[in-house]
Amino acid sequence: MTLARALISFTSLALLAACGGPGDSASAPEAQPAGATSADIGDYIVHFSAQSTDQLPPEVARAYNIVRSKNRAMLNVSIIRESDNMPVSGKVAVKTVNLTGQLKNVTMREIEEPGDVVAIYYIGETPVANRETLIFDISVQPDGESSPSDVRFKRQFYTDS
Repeated sequence: MTLARALISFTSLALLAACGGPGDSASAPEAQPAGATSADIGDYIVHFSAQSTDQLPPEVARAYNIVRSKNRAMLNVSIIRESDNMPVSGKVAVKTVNLTGQLKNVTMREIEEPGDVVAIYYIGETPVANRETLIFDISVQPDGESSPSDVRFKRQFYTDS
């Protein structure tokens, strides 16, 4: 199993965790329902997850230069074209804030893994505190599309054992 496949498999398991509920900003995109792990944006489905990086297997973290820590969160986003269920590239930008409005910097980077089916996904990291809830506002523009679509979800992190 390639490291990308391991990361995707692990992320799929992490998607089962609760991802938050509705936001409170009228101008922001509507939040995904609690537990949602994907959003339909027309001809595409956006899959998303966020988990602490200490949950990554050490070899996966090393391969992707990710610091494993219970005090770091990783966001994983992928774009799937509905017509053929294939991953596609695009522009993925994220604005993340906690419940007090503090902006959290998350710079996304594209990962492309060759294989029978090329895996394409976007990952980014940010520090988190115990019981901190982050609101992820994701802007996604698949290649070839004229305008971006927005997805919002919440996730609470627990750093104490």
